[in-house]
Amino acid sequence: MRERPEYVDEIFDEVTGLTRHIIPGYKTRRAVAAMAVLLALAVAGCRGRKYDNPITKDTQQPDKVLFDKGIRDIEKGRYEVARLTLNTLINTYDTSEFLAKAKLAIADSWMREGGSNGYAQAEAEYKDFILFYPTMEEAAEAQMKICDMQYKQMVKPDRDSVHMIRAEEECRLILTQFPNSRFAPIAAQKLRDVQETISEGEYRVGAFYHHKGSYHSASNRLDNLTKHYPLFSNADDALLRLGDSYGRMGARFRPQSIQAYQKLVREYPLSPLVEEAKKRLTGMEAEIPEADPVAVARMKYEQENQISKGFWGRNFGFFSIRPDITMAAKSGQPTMTTLRPSIPATVPIPGAAGQQGVSDVTAAPVLGADTSALDNQPDARLNQPGARPAQPTEDPQPTPDPKKADTKKQSKKK
Repeated sequence: MRERPEYVDEIFDEVTGLTRHIIPGYKTRRAVAAMAVLLALAVAGCRGRKYDNPITKDTQQPDKVLFDKGIRDIEKGRYEVARLTLNTLINTYDTSEFLAKAKLAIADSWMREGGSNGYAQAEAEYKDFILFYPTMEEAAEAQMKICDMQYKQMVKPDRDSVHMIRAEEECRLILTQFPNSRFAPIAAQKLRDVQETISEGEYRVGAFYHHKGSYHSASNRLDNLTKHYPLFSNADDALLRLGDSYGRMGARFRPQSIQAYQKLVREYPLSPLVEEAKKRLTGMEAEIPEADPVAVARMKYEQENQISKGFWGRNFGFFSIRPDITMAAKSGQPTMTTLRPSIPATVPIPGAAGQQGVSDVTAAPVLGADTSALDNQPDARLNQPGARPAQPTEDPQPTPDPKKADTKKQSKKK
């Protein structure tokens, strides 16, 4: 016979007149069951993400049915099934109104799948969509997603710069091909972030050369950097190192050194290095320029809108492979050209020392000249008609060597 469990609590119900017995652990089991139900609902809700651009027409057309099924598969994470369904729509209904949306959805499925292979396939599909539908509003969105994919794959400036260069090119295309789209301001800021990362890589190389004492290499790197990316956050320090590098290269580069210090004072007036630049200009007996009001306003705006690092960024940021873009500019026109290697200042320029050379060739018609010789005279490049072909010359007989002849006669006598 089963033993009766010990009840830890009894509750009397006045309405029914019954007594309820509470078994130990009853409330705990109810709480655990409720937590399990909530966890199952949360996992089911996180599994699928709603698609951003579905076509919600209440029709039962076969192409619409295929499109809706493909969108549901994308939202549930069944990307391969979704691509098969959408490709069936494209190949079967080539005049469907959902054709463009289907091609865009295929590219979105590759992008959501992620990974290097997924991003490469997505970029190819987005490029294909822009090629076939350049006037649609979604073309700018497709180009923006290409920019985002390259932007997400960027690493720190001292590592591989392939994705930095690609991100700069793809984000710049939005500003050139779709300047009036709603993605243009976002692309401009991403372009400034990318150029901040590229500039940081060039600055580190130039600073290394300067610290090492290779001032020719440092001046080449820093000069090209400060001219091409004026929005770089450390451009003031780069200009100070540039002026010092030119100053240590001899009296011949004294004008370049003065120009670097003057540019620092004029275009970065709120920098803490301005006083040092003014001191060096005074020592070189050079003119100290006035600060540019536009540069003052720009630097004030940057200081007011600067993003500060959080706790994890300050203490554990060196573990991350992503670049630090907190110091990137928040205003100003980004550079619209790609950084190219420059000619060092130590390399002499042809013609700079008074030697004037001819570097162009021109052609003009000859007026008033007698051109009948061109029609009457035979072509010098061809054999003249009736002329005997040149006979090949016979090789002359070699003259006998007298020493060898005497040797042969003596051998015959023996």
